[in-house]
Amino acid sequence: MLRFIAERLISLASSLIVASVVIFAVIELVPGDPAAFMLGMNAQPDTVAALRRELGLEGDPLSRYLSWAGGMLTGDFGISYTYRVPVSQLVADRLQVSLPLAAYALVLSTAIALPVGMLAAAKRGSLTDMSVMGATQLGIAVPNFWFAILLVLVFSIKLRWVGAGGFPGWEAGFLPGIGALTLPAIALALPQASIMARVMRSAVLETLQQDYIRTARAKGLTRRQAVFRHALRNALIPVLTILGLQFSFLLAGAIIIENVFFLPGLGRLIFQGITQRDLVVVGSVVMLLVFAVILVNFLVDLAYALVDPRLRRKA
Repeated sequence: MLRFIAERLISLASSLIVASVVIFAVIELVPGDPAAFMLGMNAQPDTVAALRRELGLEGDPLSRYLSWAGGMLTGDFGISYTYRVPVSQLVADRLQVSLPLAAYALVLSTAIALPVGMLAAAKRGSLTDMSVMGATQLGIAVPNFWFAILLVLVFSIKLRWVGAGGFPGWEAGFLPGIGALTLPAIALALPQASIMARVMRSAVLETLQQDYIRTARAKGLTRRQAVFRHALRNALIPVLTILGLQFSFLLAGAIIIENVFFLPGLGRLIFQGITQRDLVVVGSVVMLLVFAVILVNFLVDLAYALVDPRLRRKA
């Protein structure tokens, strides 16, 4: 088990190094000068040069990369060109929205997908199975931003049950905060639940074809007992993969949803950084999200070993 963890940690560190090099190189290749963009077209060259020195844009690329990467290792992400505050402060403020939103959406999608996928597998070939598969196909096909707008039209404008957007802040209380995140979380969760339900159904059906399931049925277990006692645990391995990928997507890929609902999260921060050419914010936040994706995948690998003892024996 220790060897298994050590190999995954080495892979995690290598992935982070490669990702940091790629992100820095892409930002370096972006045309235009952030200092000149901030000062406008009529700025004097000496003023632009002074701002470039202040922003740390001078020097060779290698030294700037080492300074940037070393700063991130110590928690110093630099100073935002636009907001003139530390990027770490911006990230901390936006994580208070994006992290609960991603967790909320993941809980909703899991709570919907697992029982629905298992029900479809247990009722294979029935009307229930066909209905579930049709609903999940529709959930995958419908864009989440269109579904988000539909939720706003129905629950905010027509029924007036919740606000159409914005976030009151956690200082206003837990219930108002969760209420503001409910529609965005549903818009994010339903497409992900559709994907996970289909994966769960396929995994359970494949597991039910294994010899040990047939042996369990031959010993007198009902199909329901075989599914819950034996098939479920082995079917969770592909589902764990989807869970890890979904959390990463929900944390990093909610840019459109956060803009639809005017949520001050990481996705909207990246969008604003791109439009304002705030490359320090873009590079640092993207690197942070890459770290979150790699860390989640590492935790999923550990979960594999806990669910499937064969992986521990191999390690």
